[in-house]
Amino acid sequence: MKTYIKNIIPAAALLVAVGFSSCTKDLDVTPIDPNLNTDIQPEALFNKCYANIAVAGNGGANGDCDVDGIDGGTSGYVRQMWNAQELTTDEAICGWGDEGIANFCYNTYDASHPMLRGYYYRLYTGISFCNQYLQKFSDYNAAMTAEVRFVRALNYFNLMDGWGNVPFVTAISSEKPVQYSRQEVFNFVESELLDIEGSLNAAQAKKSSESGYGRVDKAAAWLLLARLYLNAEVYTGTAQWQKAADYAKKVMDSSYKLNTKGVNEWSAYQMLFMGDNGETDAAYEAVFPILQDGVRTTSWGTTLFLLASTHDADMSDSNGTTEAWGGNRARPQLIEKFFPNHDAPEASPADVAAAAGDDRAIFDTNGRTLDNEDVSTFKSGYAVAKFTNFTSTGASTKSGQFPDGDFFLMRVAEAYLTYAEAQARLNGGATNAEAAAAINALRTRANAETKANYSLNEICDEWCREFYFEGRRRMDLVRFGKFGGSSDYVWQWKGGAFNGRNFDASKNIFAIPTTDLTANPNLTQNPGY
Repeated sequence: MKTYIKNIIPAAALLVAVGFSSCTKDLDVTPIDPNLNTDIQPEALFNKCYANIAVAGNGGANGDCDVDGIDGGTSGYVRQMWNAQELTTDEAICGWGDEGIANFCYNTYDASHPMLRGYYYRLYTGISFCNQYLQKFSDYNAAMTAEVRFVRALNYFNLMDGWGNVPFVTAISSEKPVQYSRQEVFNFVESELLDIEGSLNAAQAKKSSESGYGRVDKAAAWLLLARLYLNAEVYTGTAQWQKAADYAKKVMDSSYKLNTKGVNEWSAYQMLFMGDNGETDAAYEAVFPILQDGVRTTSWGTTLFLLASTHDADMSDSNGTTEAWGGNRARPQLIEKFFPNHDAPEASPADVAAAAGDDRAIFDTNGRTLDNEDVSTFKSGYAVAKFTNFTSTGASTKSGQFPDGDFFLMRVAEAYLTYAEAQARLNGGATNAEAAAAINALRTRANAETKANYSLNEICDEWCREFYFEGRRRMDLVRFGKFGGSSDYVWQWKGGAFNGRNFDASKNIFAIPTTDLTANPNLTQNPGY
């Protein structure tokens, strides 16, 4: 059976939409009216488990949102993951007046934060879809069942990472969910991934023209296990560096590979973030791509958000769409990772990257300031030009507005840095030869200088250089002890002060939304809120 997610028109999921409007009602997604048609097909529900990550709801960008009471434009999975992981850190800042943006940027979020509530419910909506599939169709197809369990485990991983102690449910029920500790959620995610490994399809890198592109396989389970073990000390108090290294190495040794092939003026690194990234060799780096299509799969909250929110009409290069919202831009600490002497030129992205000696420094500095002195002004801070909808061959994309470029939610480069960091921690804080080689593979791909060894602080900076604006920075800063609590690292506007100041360690996890606490007496709020 061929299931090609990129060709799913969101409206095709209407069969599974009944009763899925909200997770505030005890995660009960069974229709109340027995006369409603609930003849759900397994393929449709299977696709919906994936589609929850790619689109807001059944009608694409302008259709209804699956999360009741949340704006469909802002509630996209990737968009809210990005906001929570990036705006709270040293990488990104935004001056939009949307409720909750400033609280992210100044680390003052609380239990009533609207965007965290939207992200939280988006994750539970996805869990509800997965639970219904597993309840109805677990015997339908072993590989499909394993994939749905993976998606559910990924949702629980993000809940555990963000909120720590969260409601836990694995079946459609009217019972109010119990609250699992972070350790219990960790144990569940670990056991699920280990259990499904044998049923997932073999690790096989693919392009979008090949059957199975966009579906998770064994490599995705290995990479999520590596991520889980890399952060185990944060989540459980017990480090598991060797397991992190072992599972990362399995991905590195698989058919998934770093893209090292540039085309025309586009570097190998830039190829990962373009409109045809699923059609070129860049696709072989995508362990789990979230598929986008300018006509069939449209969203304000996935690739278009990354493109439009980081561009304005005055930038040296457009982004390949008609959308340029001018919101998210770099904090100076991100730029310092490439220009430690604060000597970035006023130039176009190509010239900035050349001056940095690193292809990953894709910033537009023309007419912009390094410092974010006026947070409300997009030009107060350098623009990030990393994401485009151009194709490497110059061919036209399907839509002038919505992008075709996929979002690589999990890519092979993560395995290289996971392996390097885990080995360094096992080696007393410095890389051995193999770990240094893993980092150097990324730096060589970026045409950057290499070294014989790297410290943990240098590895933390390398996570930033490789993955900035991809929606994971907060997790890394927490692991390195550079986020909440007493830290030796501050960034501009950290804690609401221009020069930065530390904030309480309780902010290392988010508050359970007040709406869920009110609806479910089984829940206890996280400390500090």
